Amino acid sequence: MKLDILAFGAHPDDVELSCGATIAKEISLGKKVGIVDLTRGELGTRGSADLRDQEAADAAIILGISVRENLRFADGFFVNDKKHQLEIIKMIRKYQPDIVLCNAIDDRHIDHPKGSDLVSDACFLSGLLKIETELEGEQQEKWRPKKVYHYIQWKNSEPNFVVNVTGFMDVKMKAVLAYASQFYDPTSNAPETPITTKNFTDSIHYRAKDLGRLIGVEFAEGFTTERYVAVENLDKLI
Repeated sequence: MKLDILAFGAHPDDVELSCGATIAKEISLGKKVGIVDLTRGELGTRGSADLRDQEAADAAIILGISVRENLRFADGFFVNDKKHQLEIIKMIRKYQPDIVLCNAIDDRHIDHPKGSDLVSDACFLSGLLKIETELEGEQQEKWRPKKVYHYIQWKNSEPNFVVNVTGFMDVKMKAVLAYASQFYDPTSNAPETPITTKNFTDSIHYRAKDLGRLIGVEFAEGFTTERYVAVENLDKLI
């Protein structure tokens, strides 16, 4: 299955939290979108890996994505090396996305910049003919995505561009809150973490609203790039 967009996240919920509304909007425009989670989030303070698997499946249905896979790398301990790069390359060659979305280049959680570098490097290597990979007994063809974008996570990084996601925040929040074990629950007796506070849940909404304010729309999500952002002509800007 060829995808238009393939979004990678170091953990289940990374993609939903950071660019869920953008994905929902692209799907509404007829794009085929998939998600690949690098780990099962097994080191998370709340819940369990099995529960995260179910929550990720529920969130995928809410977003309406075409496919979701989990590479089961070690949460907290995966590295950017040949072994891990080859697994990412297999996914890129399998789905042949035109656009790849991946973790923030710099962020609070150590897995986020690691995942960012790993996926970015694999996107380049995937286009090299002499790197051979095999999936399900068949040799894969080389494939390099046309664009690699990094979504913004915990740190409020300056975006290189923003996407107007007005009308898609409701589906984003439903997908985020599918991870019920991870976020604010006043009835829970589980230990608190930085993402279990009401302030964090509220911040998802108000950060998108603030980015929207800055470009004259209701809501927006921001991304950083590895190259200059180009437009066909000045009329394409909003």
